[in-house]
Amino acid sequence: MYRPVRRLLGAPVCVAAAALLLAGCGGGGDDAKPTAATKSAAPSARPMTLEALGKAVGCETAPKEAGKTLDYRQGLCDSADAEYVLVTFDTTEGQRAWLDTAQMYGGVYLVGNRWVLSADPRSAMEKARTELGGTIEESAQNGLNGASPEAS
Repeated sequence: MYRPVRRLLGAPVCVAAAALLLAGCGGGGDDAKPTAATKSAAPSARPMTLEALGKAVGCETAPKEAGKTLDYRQGLCDSADAEYVLVTFDTTEGQRAWLDTAQMYGGVYLVGNRWVLSADPRSAMEKARTELGGTIEESAQNGLNGASPEAS
């Protein structure tokens, strides 16, 4: 009796697993639509560590870890011309969930392949984009009013 049940459950489980994999490959939600200017600015081909991201933006020292959870690490660092908040993620789903939550409070983020950074001043973030690729996502202050984030 164990084998027939396993055979009956095997096909639906495989179909469900394939559907989940294909849904994950479909990319993020439609909330952040790239403009013509961002289509050419592809995210970094590979995910980066917090330390590699800090080095890439010219941080003077290794990023000081400001938070670590099961799906992401957050760090802070300074370069000669900017202060950075750097976040790396284990999954793209975790990254999108973090961005959706963060954008409810407003902000501007440079978004790459399983990493996000924010810089003060914004010009440093735009400079980092030329080095790292990615897209700049901006949302209105207090996005709780239903406004969706915009990519630029």
